[in-house]
Amino acid sequence: MSSATVSLFGSFALAALGAAGLAYTLTHPGVLVSAFDHAKATSGLSAQSPAGHSDDPLLDAQDATRTQPGTVTLPAGDYGHFRAEADINGRDIDVMVDTGASLVALTFEDARRAGILVKPSDFTHTAQTANGIARVAPVTIPRISIGDITVRNVAGVVSERGASERTLLGMSFLGRLSRVEMRGGTLVLQE
Repeated sequence: MSSATVSLFGSFALAALGAAGLAYTLTHPGVLVSAFDHAKATSGLSAQSPAGHSDDPLLDAQDATRTQPGTVTLPAGDYGHFRAEADINGRDIDVMVDTGASLVALTFEDARRAGILVKPSDFTHTAQTANGIARVAPVTIPRISIGDITVRNVAGVVSERGASERTLLGMSFLGRLSRVEMRGGTLVLQE
């Protein structure tokens, strides 16, 4: 077996592991919340951490550090997830960065807010979500921006109404960037 094949299988295995971890996290939030609360209580952490991050990862994501034009640094929120406020077709949408997702996966409601309208007949594919198998509608998203980064004509899917709780910023966006790097408790995105 060639090293490229081994590398490809390794990448698929890592993506599957990430998806399984995300699915477990989304379906068992109480386990993680109680563990985090216990760790926070025993460590004496206050609402403002020493690194200057609040307990609200969305607020931290909105204040993401821009180190240079075309670069955005997102702090890790609770449980290590990276959230950001993305501009999708001119609308601010709360997204979770998910390297285990092949495509940008919009909730039905977020797609509608961003002007991406789908009909029942558009739901022609299925996808594995944290809530099980769901029907999705393939779409092309005209524009997604986070800070100074903008990617156009991004492949995505829209989940059926109620099938997903959060929009996921997957590899169809991240793969178009020149750099996606996790460093300590931060995620660096570079156009």
